[in-house]
Parts: sequence; C-alpha cells; structure tokens
Amino acid sequence: MKVTDLVRESLREQADRGAPVPGDFADRVLAVRRRRRTRTMVGASLAVVTATVVAVAVPGIGENSADGGPRPASELRNGDVLAHPGQTPPRELIAAGGTALAAYSTIERVKQPDGDAVVTRTYRILDQKTGTYRKAPRWSWLDIAPGMRTAAVLERGLPARRIGLLNLMTGEVERWIPVRRGVGGVEFSPDGRKLVATTYAKDPDRLDKDRPMSDGKHTEPGPADPSRTGFYVLDVASGNGGWSEVKTKTGEGFGMSDINARQDFDFSHDGSLVYTGRIRHPDQQYYDFEGRKKRTPAKERHLAWIVDARLSPNGKLAAGDYVGGEKTTATEVNDALTGKRVAKLPGQQLLAWADDKRLIAWDIAPGTSEYRSRLVLVTIGSKKTVPLSGFQSSKADAAGRWLPVFARR
Repeated sequence: MKVTDLVRESLREQADRGAPVPGDFADRVLAVRRRRRTRTMVGASLAVVTATVVAVAVPGIGENSADGGPRPASELRNGDVLAHPGQTPPRELIAAGGTALAAYSTIERVKQPDGDAVVTRTYRILDQKTGTYRKAPRWSWLDIAPGMRTAAVLERGLPARRIGLLNLMTGEVERWIPVRRGVGGVEFSPDGRKLVATTYAKDPDRLDKDRPMSDGKHTEPGPADPSRTGFYVLDVASGNGGWSEVKTKTGEGFGMSDINARQDFDFSHDGSLVYTGRIRHPDQQYYDFEGRKKRTPAKERHLAWIVDARLSPNGKLAAGDYVGGEKTTATEVNDALTGKRVAKLPGQQLLAWADDKRLIAWDIAPGTSEYRSRLVLVTIGSKKTVPLSGFQSSKADAAGRWLPVFARR
C-alpha cells in the first residue's frame, strides 16, 4: 500500500471514531506500519563505531573567504563526509557531500494556563565560528539558506509579525522583514533569494483541550482546527513581495479539514512555484507566486510531501517511501518522470540528498524499536550504510529526541 493510501485510510478510520487528528498524524501512521514490519526483525548487530570524525584535515577556523570575511566552518571543514557516530544529539558538524546538518530541534508540549498546550521547539544552530551546535532558545521556527550563512527566523509567540535574517557568522539579526499578516513558518527557495512565509490566523502549534486525543491510556489536548490563511513570497534582499490568500476547508469534526493544523508551503524544485501537502486528494497542490493553482510539475508528480528528501539535485530521481519488510528496513528511489523504482536502499526514512547518488536517511538498529534511529549515509547501488550520528532513544517521547534541519553547504 502506498503511503498516501495508508494515511488516507487511517484518516478515515479516525474520522469514523470521531477523534481529532494529531499534528504529526502521518508520522504516527508510518510509525505503526514500521512497528508491524520490524517487530520480528533479525540480523547481525551493527558494529560499534568509535571513530571521531570521518574527514580530511582542514585549514584553521578564521581563514578569509573571497569577499575578505571569515569563512564558515561548514566551508572550512570540507571533508566529503563529516560524521560523529558517538554523538546524539550532535555536538559537532555533521555533513555529507554537498549537504550539512545546519540545525536541529527538540520538541516539548508546554501546558498553558487555560488547559491548552503548545508544541514548542528548541533549536540548536551550527555555530559557523566553532563548527559546533549552539542552543538558540529565542526562535520558534527557522530555516537555513543555501551556503549556511543566513537563517530566516521567527520569534516566540506565533504567528509572528516579522521575519528575522540571522547572520550565522555573527549570531546577530542583520535585518527584520515586517509582515502585516502573522507568519507561522518560513522556507528559503533553492537559490536562497526568496522566502515563502506561511500565514496563520492562530498559532499552528497550539493544542486544544476541547479537542482531546487519546492513546487509550492518556488523554491530552489535540491539534486545533487549521487556521492557515495563505502565503507570502518575499525577496530576501529587499524584503518586498506579495501575499496570496489560500482558502482552507475546515470543520468541527476530525477529517473535515483538508490540511493539518500546521501545513506550511515550500518551493518546487526549480523555485518557480510553491506547494503544500494535503491530507486529501490531490496529495500536493502547487501555486504560482500570485496564489493561482498550477499543475504539478512533471518531475514532482511521483513525490509524497511527507518524504523530506524529494528530488535529487539534478532533478532526475525522486526519493520514495518506506518499503521495508518484516526483517529489513528499506526505502526506494524512483525515476522522477515515470515513478518506476530505480533502487531499493537501506534505511527507514530519506531526509536529504548528499549528491545525485547518495542520501542522508534515518535508520534503525535491527531488532530494536523504530524510534531507535540514527542518521546514516546511503548510496544507490550499495547496501552499505555510513553512520553519521549516534542512536536516538528508543522511546518516542523521550527527552533529547531531535529533528534535523539540512542545508546545502
């Protein structure tokens, strides 16, 4: 069964029970499927890796770039693979090919005085002077531009009324872009010259006590009804741009809406359109910068919005979904135009392309929980995985679980 069919079927089942949809519902559906498939998983244990960093020697921090300024650590530490298999969460720069772990977040539910709760992220951003990850508690949301010199940031208390452009060399906000409509998420275009900012009437991460969800043992606030209103496309250099309204189908009952409480927009592969995922057909909807609906680009028709890696840098291959069985974890890579499988790779979830042949993925230790995952590098045509980070806790809600933010370096 395809992932979109699985999510849709599970949504229908939940709707029949009258329960609200969790914001991470798709992830939960996938987790259930992975649990079923990995329950009887067997195989040799992974070797314990004790190496520190897999990389070539690099110049010292502080060398100047072509413009006379200091060069960032992500550029100076230019080994093909920078790995820290003993670190979780990571403390030092992780990278492979042209992609680096630019930041990561941990998440907690913060209870509110009225009984609601807010899903709250705490980010660690790569310090470009030291090559280590530093806590950045001021930001509720961020994205990192290609080149990893600038981050677009939103302050606490979403929706935000301004977007900050954070200099990753100095750690200071160089400029603020004011917006009339509150913003809940921001993403850079592939060339880093534009931002798409998703607008919401209310905090998309707020959980409503009046719409509780239960796992059979515990009951807690569930996601509020979606309040997304549209999107801005903004020029990074000038801050200029326009807002487009995108109407959202909403309703009081679970399954009445066509999107999750948080459903941000992002750019197409060539940066000429924006798209959003949906929990109804079509699974993705594309728009031009004026908010007019557009057809899905030919190379993106076989993508699933819940698979982060999407298209290879050259646009020829599409990252696919989990296709593992009872004894293995595996994902697939498909031809972008035809959707035909090109390769079956080890791993649980494809996160980002390192280059046109390699991807960064989550993978799990054989015979363990699907939550006991680590970052690995996988290669088309090979069954070998290269560990990049240490294993996360096997408990889904354990403190210290982290979510990666990747960027081109």
